[in-house]
Amino acid sequence: MRKTVIATALIFFTAITPQLVSAHGGASGIVKERMDLMDDMKGAVKKVAAIFKGDIEHNPDTIRDAALIIRDHSGDAMTKLFPTDSLSGHSEATPAIWQEWQRFQKLSDRQVKLAQGLYNAADNKGESSQGHMMGSQSMMGSASMMGSDSMIRGDEKMLHMDDPDYLGTMPASMVFKMLTDNCSSCHERYRKEM
Repeated sequence: MRKTVIATALIFFTAITPQLVSAHGGASGIVKERMDLMDDMKGAVKKVAAIFKGDIEHNPDTIRDAALIIRDHSGDAMTKLFPTDSLSGHSEATPAIWQEWQRFQKLSDRQVKLAQGLYNAADNKGESSQGHMMGSQSMMGSASMMGSDSMIRGDEKMLHMDDPDYLGTMPASMVFKMLTDNCSSCHERYRKEM
């Protein structure tokens, strides 16, 4: 799981780096503002990815600092930078953002919750505060996570997967994976391939 998290984050952000560098040339106004915002978040993700890759020691303060950057650059802070008239030649945004505005907004709002959850989970290395080990047990299938007595309990747990307090009980690497998956969901659909 840990290697999957790192690989996903690094592949995603390594792939977009050349496009960001070339797209920034000549960008101005709101397009440049959102590119700068994305650069800030990319830098924050790289710092956390380095921890889970094992390049640097687990440092909860580094994770919390990065989570705050991501949280504060998501939600309304992000969506306000996508007015309908902002598809200049330098923009990487696709028209699908405005065609699916509610979905785009939900992904951005979810990023706020996931980033706060990462902040809350920063101290959790490989084990959640509830004692659930990361690794061979899946989040969905684990009897210790879901409860084996009914599907209702499982549904109830799933309702909490966007609750920052609940996320704070999980391993930080697991929450980070959820966060980078959310980023990917948005970028795959709403960002042009350059």
